[in-house]
Amino acid sequence: MEAQAAAHSPHVVLLYYRYVRIEDPDAFARDHRAFCASLGLRGRIIVAEEGINGTVAGAPDATGSYRETLAKDPRFAGMPFKISRGTADTFPGLSIKVRPEIVTLGAALPFDPEIDPAAHLSPFEWKRLAETDPDAVIFDVRNDYESAVGRFRGAITPQIKNFRDLPAVLSDYGHLKDRKILMYCTGGIRCEKASSLFKRQGFREVYQLDGGIMNYEKEICDRDDLWEGDCFVFDNRVVLPMATARGKAPAGRCAHSGLPTSHYVNCIHNPCNRLFLVAESIVEDSPDHRLCPECLRKGLTSETADNKSRSLAPAMENPPAANSTTR
Repeated sequence: MEAQAAAHSPHVVLLYYRYVRIEDPDAFARDHRAFCASLGLRGRIIVAEEGINGTVAGAPDATGSYRETLAKDPRFAGMPFKISRGTADTFPGLSIKVRPEIVTLGAALPFDPEIDPAAHLSPFEWKRLAETDPDAVIFDVRNDYESAVGRFRGAITPQIKNFRDLPAVLSDYGHLKDRKILMYCTGGIRCEKASSLFKRQGFREVYQLDGGIMNYEKEICDRDDLWEGDCFVFDNRVVLPMATARGKAPAGRCAHSGLPTSHYVNCIHNPCNRLFLVAESIVEDSPDHRLCPECLRKGLTSETADNKSRSLAPAMENPPAANSTTR
């Protein structure tokens, strides 16, 4: 009983990033791991020469100490933190990795955070343009399984499984180069690089939502109908309630029935492992609905699927084709 209570005790989740030069990412990651462990933090942090990208969870005093310590480092002074609520099991452990990029776009272009990103608009400015300017186009640079559960009304949602797929589909939107692009993602980090990519491909005006969906939720969502649905997150919470927390219907649709839902599962056929939305009532009707529609069409059942012992809970440690640190 004590272990269960601890797992569900109130925790703070911090989402943050900063593009800044880190001379020795390996040494930084080693020291940062020891620091986070001393505070009892869990989460995922990516470190690269171009900066840091992280989500960590811990007790309020621990996350407070973490923020205070980073603020004393000139490289991270003033770094915004998006704050939400979680529990001790929001993350299974602490992972700090060194990568070539803190968010993987992979486009053949040198990224300079001082000159490349588009203008940041506050949630109020961004919303005003979206609702009043007929030349404005809302563009979601997240993955398709993220936009499936929640998005801004009328947004363009590219059918990509990974952020690094964005450059390959950008030519599909060449007809929008003379429009005002209002770009958004979860916390802002993907927009930094995506806006640079768009501008270098000839898009005339690109604006990004400052702080992403998480900042919009904090500033506006409780009095807004531009946002529809909930927000996908890359941790064990899977979905942060936004519209549904305010009594509105989910924007997501069950892959089997079309019913409104915000409930994700991974396909229980291990070679597939596709992440998809399914209404919980449909799973209660038949365990076969833990298989994605494609695997069902192939004739698989919950009895014949490979790895049929998989839990119904989404396997968010390794969602298919997902970059677990993108924001």
